[in-house]
Amino acid sequence: MTTTADLIVQGLKDLGLSHLFCLPGVQNDDFFDALYPHRDTVRPIQVRHEQAAGYMALGASLATGKPQAYCVVPGPGFLNTTAALSTAYAVNAPVLALIGQIPTGAIDREYGLLHEIPNQEGILGSLTKHATRILEPEKAQSQLHEALTALVNGRPRPVGIECPMNIWGSEVESDSTLPPLEITPCAPDTEAIESAAALLEHSEHPLIIVGGGAQHASAEVTELAERLQAPVSAFRTGHGVLDARHYLSVTSPLGNELWKDCDVVLAVGTRLQMQQMAWGTDKNLKIIHIDIDSNAIGRHTAPEIGI
Repeated sequence: MTTTADLIVQGLKDLGLSHLFCLPGVQNDDFFDALYPHRDTVRPIQVRHEQAAGYMALGASLATGKPQAYCVVPGPGFLNTTAALSTAYAVNAPVLALIGQIPTGAIDREYGLLHEIPNQEGILGSLTKHATRILEPEKAQSQLHEALTALVNGRPRPVGIECPMNIWGSEVESDSTLPPLEITPCAPDTEAIESAAALLEHSEHPLIIVGGGAQHASAEVTELAERLQAPVSAFRTGHGVLDARHYLSVTSPLGNELWKDCDVVLAVGTRLQMQQMAWGTDKNLKIIHIDIDSNAIGRHTAPEIGI
């Protein structure tokens, strides 16, 4: 017999997870029963407080650059993780939140059951880029696949799956397996890249601004900065993309001064919030904005080139 919980355990293995940060409780008993035979592959790390589970998943995700997961009970258990979950959303960390729920027949009925809160799914949805509640075992496969696909594609951000306690152990179709996860890489416009290269080539005073989205492009940013002899200013989680000891690395105050005189800015993996809102722009400043999220490009000021 394959259950909803079995499918989710398979999903954790498909993600390549080696650990699950958790605080078990009665609403998730069937899930942990399903996880037990696989404990040598996906090791449960039990915490003393749900907040720790959320932050451990966040920290592991930031340290590895890969998805991580945690599992807690509903209501106050879930709410104890919301600071970590909202931080994961803000810093672009792919964290999977597995949240229990009271029985399906009691949801939103205000029976006063253990760990019952109103609109838990709505709260989860406001802190993630994708959230789903599994109410029918026959739909668990498609809902789980959709959630995991969202987790590994696009801007890295948390995803939430909520499962009522009577659904974890419910049987799904005997041949239910998860389809392979497909990662669709971003396909930037070739013409835009060529235009950006030409703009940088003819720039007299280029400046590179890096954010958290450039964390895994350290070598590329370093090579480009050296070729252009362009100073690099980091913002928040962009610190460390270029070694702070590098002769082209500049602090934010110095970056502010250079911003006033540069003619082309290459912004990589940053929203340019501080620069465009506080430092200001003018018609002579040409900005090349590279971001995995097309909605982030031009949110404050339209760039010369968006990639």
